[in-house]
Amino acid sequence: MEKIRIAVRKFDPFESTLQKLWDAFCLQNNIKMEAEMIALELHDLYETTILAKGLKEGKWDIAHINTDWIFDAVNENAVLNLFSLIGENPPENYPFGWHKSLLHLQKLSNGIFGLPFHDGPECLIYRKDLFENEKEKENFKKQFGYELSTPKTWQEFAEIATFFNRPEQNLYGSVFANYPDGHNMVFDFCLQLWTRGGSLLNKKNQIDIHNEAAIKALDFYRKMVTDKNAVHPKSREFGSVEAGLAFAEGQAAMAINWFGFASMAEVIEDSKVKGKIDITSLPSDPGYKTASLNVYWLYTIGSGSKHKKLAYDFLRFATTPESDKLLTTEGGIGCRKSTWKDEEINTLIPFYHKLEMLHENALTLPQTPIWPKVAELIDSTVLKAIETDISSEILLEETQKKISQLSQGTTLHSSVKN
Repeated sequence: MEKIRIAVRKFDPFESTLQKLWDAFCLQNNIKMEAEMIALELHDLYETTILAKGLKEGKWDIAHINTDWIFDAVNENAVLNLFSLIGENPPENYPFGWHKSLLHLQKLSNGIFGLPFHDGPECLIYRKDLFENEKEKENFKKQFGYELSTPKTWQEFAEIATFFNRPEQNLYGSVFANYPDGHNMVFDFCLQLWTRGGSLLNKKNQIDIHNEAAIKALDFYRKMVTDKNAVHPKSREFGSVEAGLAFAEGQAAMAINWFGFASMAEVIEDSKVKGKIDITSLPSDPGYKTASLNVYWLYTIGSGSKHKKLAYDFLRFATTPESDKLLTTEGGIGCRKSTWKDEEINTLIPFYHKLEMLHENALTLPQTPIWPKVAELIDSTVLKAIETDISSEILLEETQKKISQLSQGTTLHSSVKN
C-alpha cells in the first residue's frame, strides 16, 4: 500500500502532534492513505532531506526543515515553491494570522518554501519561586548589596547563578547546552555578541566575527560556562533538549534556551517546576539592548514528491488555529498569534502571551550558502575556548580567516537583519 512519508524532527511533542493531525485529516477528508513518520535527530534530518537529496528525489513527501537550512534546501531545489498553491488556496487567515518574523525567512527567490510549524525564540527561563522567596531575597541583598530580580546585565546573571548554585540540593545556578552540534553554542555566541552591541556582519554585509564585541562575548561565555560554582556540571554533555529537561526536573535556577522548553516544563506530566517558572528577555551589557534569536521550524514539501497536492492539503490542515493550538498543548510551540493570545493556553502556560515581546527583539542568522560551514567553525571556536587557554582574540582571528576564505564569491540574501 502506498504511503505518504514524513521526516519529523525527533521530539515527543512533534511526533504525537503529527500523528494526531494526520489521523484527524484522514478522518475529515475520508483519506485511506497511511503516513509513515520517521523521527530523526538534527544531523540525520539534514542529511536525509537535503544532503542525500531525499526531498528532491521523492523519498520524503513532507519534512520539518528549520530556517537555518531553508536557504540550502532552496539552493538544492529540494523543496517545493508553495507560492502558487498559497495563491489559489491559502492557509486560514494567511498571512495575517502570523507575526511577520515567522514569514520572511522562507521567502526566497520570489517564492515561498514552507509554512511555520514550531517556534519560540531564545529567552531567559527562570524559577520564579526562588526569585520571589523572601528569605532568598534577604540573603541575596546581604551578599551582593542589591535587590534580587531577574538579571538585566550579564554581570548580574553571573552573580545570581553563583548565589543559587547548591550542588548538595541538586540545584545549579544555570544550565547551558554545550554539546558541540553546530547549533547551541553558535546560538549562544550570537546572543552574547548581539547583547553587547555587536553584529555578525560588517559594513560591507560580510560575516565578520573578529571585533571587540565578539572578543568580549567569547571572554564572558567561556568564563561563565566553565564556572563550577554557577553552572550545571553536565552542561558540556547537554543539547538544548537535555538542558530543557534538566530545568524541568528542577535542577537549575536559570536557563538560556528556547521558549519551547519553558512551555514544555509547564505541560509535561513529570515536570517538577510546573507553576514555578516564568520567562523574560535576555540580559545585556550596560548601554546595549536585549536581543533574541529567531530560528523556527517549517513544514516543507519535497520537490520530488508524487503526492504534492495531498501534502499541501495536509499542510493547510496542520496550520489551522485548532492544529496550532494542539501542537502547543502537546508540548510544542504554536506559531499563530491566535494561539499566543488564547485564554486557555495562557491559563495552562501563564507566560505564553510574552512570545510577541520576544519576537519584537528577535534577530535572525545570515542567509548564505556558507552559513552551515560558518556555524561549524564558530562551534569549534567556542569549544576550543572552553577547553583551552588560547585567547579569545587569537581564536576569533583564526576563525575569521577561515570564514573569509569561505566567503569569497558568495553573497548574502537581502532579508538579513543583524
